[in-house]
Amino acid sequence: MRLRDTRVVAWLQMMRVSDKMERLSNEHIRCLGMTGAQFDVLAQLSTHEGISQQALSEKLFVTKGNVCGLIGRMEQRDLVKRRPDPNDKRANLLFLTEKGRALAERVMPEQERFVAEQMNALSEQEQTTLRSLLRQLDRSLPDNPLTPTL
Repeated sequence: MRLRDTRVVAWLQMMRVSDKMERLSNEHIRCLGMTGAQFDVLAQLSTHEGISQQALSEKLFVTKGNVCGLIGRMEQRDLVKRRPDPNDKRANLLFLTEKGRALAERVMPEQERFVAEQMNALSEQEQTTLRSLLRQLDRSLPDNPLTPTL
């Protein structure tokens, strides 16, 4: 069966490229001594220090339970610390430790350079066009997945 609908072919190619870039990125992050999830936490806390675990889980698109375990493991490595939220006794606020901040300051520029190198296959104009097209597609899609009807 040969696909003829260019929309479907474009979507499949976008998924292939996205998957490949994610695998390359995660491998690079592993070479830096951490997991992709740990890198995401460092990146978020670098710019949103003091957010709640719930807010972090929403930013990372994972469950609060997943964030809880991840933060626990990062606390054991002395990268993150939890503090009680003074406005909500049931919640914790998240902060980088000095060790976590130092790690973020080292790995974030390295990862940014790595990603930029991967994008060098496209000219600056092509990158701008790609970004515009992806933003347009993103805005056209619903935020919540549709429930399939069978």
